[in-house]
Amino acid sequence: MRYGLLGEKLSHSYSPQIHSRLADYDYALFEVAHEDLDGFMRNADFDGINVTIPYKKAVIPYCKTLSAQAERLGAVNTIVKQPDGSLLGHNTDYFGFLTMLNSCNIDPKDKKALVLGTGGAGITACAVLEDLGADVISVSRGGENNYQNITNHSDASILVNATPIGMYPNCGISPVDLDSLPKLECVLDMIYNPACTRLFMDAEKRSITVQNGLSMLVAQAKESSQWFTGCSLPDSVIAPIVHELKSQMKNVILIGMPGCGKSTLGKLLAEGLDKRFVDADACIVEKAGKSIPDIFAEDGEDAFRDLEAEVLADLGKQSSLVIATGGGCVTRRDNYDSLHQNGTILWIKRDVSRLPTDGRPLSQTGRLEVMYKAREPLYRAFADASINNDATIDAALEALTQALKETNL
Repeated sequence: MRYGLLGEKLSHSYSPQIHSRLADYDYALFEVAHEDLDGFMRNADFDGINVTIPYKKAVIPYCKTLSAQAERLGAVNTIVKQPDGSLLGHNTDYFGFLTMLNSCNIDPKDKKALVLGTGGAGITACAVLEDLGADVISVSRGGENNYQNITNHSDASILVNATPIGMYPNCGISPVDLDSLPKLECVLDMIYNPACTRLFMDAEKRSITVQNGLSMLVAQAKESSQWFTGCSLPDSVIAPIVHELKSQMKNVILIGMPGCGKSTLGKLLAEGLDKRFVDADACIVEKAGKSIPDIFAEDGEDAFRDLEAEVLADLGKQSSLVIATGGGCVTRRDNYDSLHQNGTILWIKRDVSRLPTDGRPLSQTGRLEVMYKAREPLYRAFADASINNDATIDAALEALTQALKETNL
C-alpha cells in the first residue's frame, strides 16, 4: 500500500512523522509542479493521498466521487483509491478545525466570530463555526468586511486567522491590531510555524485564550488515516502526537550573565535532546567578520546590539535549536519576541563572584555587581524558568532537563 502527501513544496512537512504514529503504512512526499499535476493524478500508483496547497481544488476533477463534506467545502485534502480504481475525495480539515476549536473550551453559539481569509481554510472555519451556531463574519482584503473596517465588529468574541500572514519565514507580522477587537475571548491561528506568531503573542499579552494550528494538523491527519485504512482511531491519539511535535519543533534558549555556563550546558543539552546547538555570539562574529571585543572597540555597544538583534531574529524563527545567547540580549525588549515565538527560555544563574571576565568587554569594566543588578529583572521577565549553576555541570544539566519537563517542552 502506498500513501503520501501531494503538494507543490513539502520540504518542511511533518505529515510522514504524524502518520507513522497513526498506522503502519509507508507515507511519502509527492512534490509535484503545476505542469506535472495531470500526469501525476492520472498515472501515480497510490492507494491514498493527502492533498495540501495549492492543489485542494485542482484535484477535484480527478475524483469520481466526493464525500458530502468535500462537496460542501469545495476542496479535497484526502483521496482514497476505490476497488474499481476510481478516486474518492474527502475533506478532513473540518474535523481538524473542530478539534482545534474544542481545545479552547469555548462555546461559539450566538457569539460573533471573525474569520480572516476567504480561501479553503477560511471556508472550513466558517462552516464549523456556523454549524455550532456562531454569527460568522468572513473578512477579506477587498470584500464588504475588510481589514480597513474591522472595527465595525469590535464586539467579536472569536478571531480566526486562516491566512498565511505571520507564517515562517515571514514571521513577526500580524493581520490585525487586537486593540481594535477589545471583546475577544479566543484567538485561533491556523499557523503552527512559528508556534507563536505575532498575532498569537499579541493575544497572550492580553490574556486572551489562544491556540495555534498544530492540533488541527494532527487531527486532520488522524481522520485521513481512518479513511486510508478503514480502521477507527480514538481521538485520544491526537494530544500525544501534538506534544511530541511541539517538543521536536521548539527551540531551547539559554539566557544569563556572561560566563554563567550557557555554551557549555547548551552543547550538552542539545546532544541529549537531539537538537542543533548554536552560539549566538559566534553567529555575530561570523556576520561582522571580527571578534566581539573588536566590535565593541571599533563600532560601539549599540552597533553590537543591532547585530545581535538581527542574529536572534533569524535564529528565533528556526526550529529544533538550542541557542546560547549573549549576556546582554535581554536589554532589547524586541529580542524577547524573536526568541519566544518558537522557544522555551531558560535563565542560568551563577553567583557573580564566580563569573569569568576574560574576553568579555563589559565584564572587564569591574562593575559586574552593578550589571547584574540592572539585568536581573530583565532575565526574570524573559525566562519561562530558571536554574542555578553554582555546583557541578551534571547538576546544572539535570536541573535544565527537569525545568524543560515542567514547562511541558
